[in-house]
Amino acid sequence: MEEKKMSKMGSRNNNTNFDMQIKLLMIGDSGVGKTCLLLRYANDSFSPTFITTIGIDFKIKTIVLDGKTIKLQIWDTAGQERFRTITTSYFRGAQGILLVYDVTDRSSFENVHNWVGQIQSHAENNISKVLIANKSDVDESERAVTYDEGKKLAEEFGIEHFFEASAKQNTNVTEAFEAVAKHVKGRLMQDGLVSNKQ
Repeated sequence: MEEKKMSKMGSRNNNTNFDMQIKLLMIGDSGVGKTCLLLRYANDSFSPTFITTIGIDFKIKTIVLDGKTIKLQIWDTAGQERFRTITTSYFRGAQGILLVYDVTDRSSFENVHNWVGQIQSHAENNISKVLIANKSDVDESERAVTYDEGKKLAEEFGIEHFFEASAKQNTNVTEAFEAVAKHVKGRLMQDGLVSNKQ
């Protein structure tokens, strides 16, 4: 069903309207705010109501980076264990990954190790990655993970970018998505897969 939806959606976008298409994948435990981050970025909207993603969903957003028009196809995956086998197939063809945890939920932070294992097993070796610590707007008393711990973890796994973000307050949301998109763009141009001409 998703494939049909994608081709239908894709047919509305004429290929001449963008220089490059990039597929991004959002992963992380259930409830960390992946969908909220995506809705904030794609639609500039925020809903405090928590609705669990069932299986997989995606959004399209067209942006301009360094003079290039880039069509982002951002896949939002379900974090629950029972959907894990569905989501692993979506690693194929992904060029960038946004790995999300919740600063108020220590276990979601500790599970980053498991998600990195999924990336290593199912994604391309040179895939671009960003680690996002969501819900950074919370009171310090509610925090279970510090900024330094998150940054250290990103370094430990060789993740190119680390951001503390808040979908609620729209902090570092655009920055996180565009950092990974920029990294992918640079890699594709370096590999000669995309023309460098303006």
